[in-house]
Amino acid sequence: MPTVDRIKKPTTHKGKKAILKREPKLIEDAKEALFFKGNRTSQMVIDFMKDLYDLKKPNVQMMKQKNDILPFEDITPVERFASKYNMSLFMMALHNKKRPHNLVMGRMYEHMLLDMAEFGVENYKGLKDFKVEKIISGIKPLLVFNGELFESNYEYGRIKNLLIDMFRREEVEKIRLQGLEHVLSFTAVENKILLRSYRILLKKSNMNIPRIELEEIGPRADLVCRRNKFASEDLFKQACKRPKTLKMKTKKNISKDTFGTTYGRIHVGAQNIQKIQTRKMKGLRKTLSEKNTQKRKITDDNDADAKKLKQTVD
Repeated sequence: MPTVDRIKKPTTHKGKKAILKREPKLIEDAKEALFFKGNRTSQMVIDFMKDLYDLKKPNVQMMKQKNDILPFEDITPVERFASKYNMSLFMMALHNKKRPHNLVMGRMYEHMLLDMAEFGVENYKGLKDFKVEKIISGIKPLLVFNGELFESNYEYGRIKNLLIDMFRREEVEKIRLQGLEHVLSFTAVENKILLRSYRILLKKSNMNIPRIELEEIGPRADLVCRRNKFASEDLFKQACKRPKTLKMKTKKNISKDTFGTTYGRIHVGAQNIQKIQTRKMKGLRKTLSEKNTQKRKITDDNDADAKKLKQTVD
């Protein structure tokens, strides 16, 4: 007889929490990332990845051991890691003679590769090299993308989408001004993306809104675009699909102008003016002769309708 595979139910509270964490949700938590090293790495790209690890905390996990993985040749080990640790993002540090100081970023969809891009790290200056005050861990950064290539070039547009997924945190509806402390700037130039990190300083001004200054805190690096592997349009569209319950329902006949003023259009049906209730004033009351005239008119109309009906029957 064929054997039936049984699903083993969790018996501990910790096991139940782990299963609930992996279940799909209408509003997903902040995406988790897995950082690891290849078989051959350079100290510069390891330091750069550690700086990004500090900026990504606490939604990140770093693996200490080296891994003999070449993601562009075989992505299966990375997919296995993503399934084991329930991670949707990954970053890998590599180094060889052909592609020195290599950094690979990627993301998963249903524990399968969706997008992946490879960068060469140049002109690196780490967090430790900037002798300034740093930001608090876990701060939600402002992501700024400069350059026409992010809008006009297809590959740079997908890389922009990948970088947003990598560095964004949980979605929030409101945020106070003092909560804006960190800026990550990405500038697209020819075959490069310049990464800069700033701390926001709120200075006094003569207005209610403070004067804003930016202080570079690191890391700083020029990312040379090398290889990439993007998902097809159909798969990418499927991965970006949102549940129907989260879609905003459009309200009919409601619009807003450029100043944010809301306008509504009301459709009123045909009204019988004769039956509108007016104020019961003596001057507006019908006289006895008007009432008798109205009764005679109704009677004559009924007689005329009955006569026509009789003629049609005959």
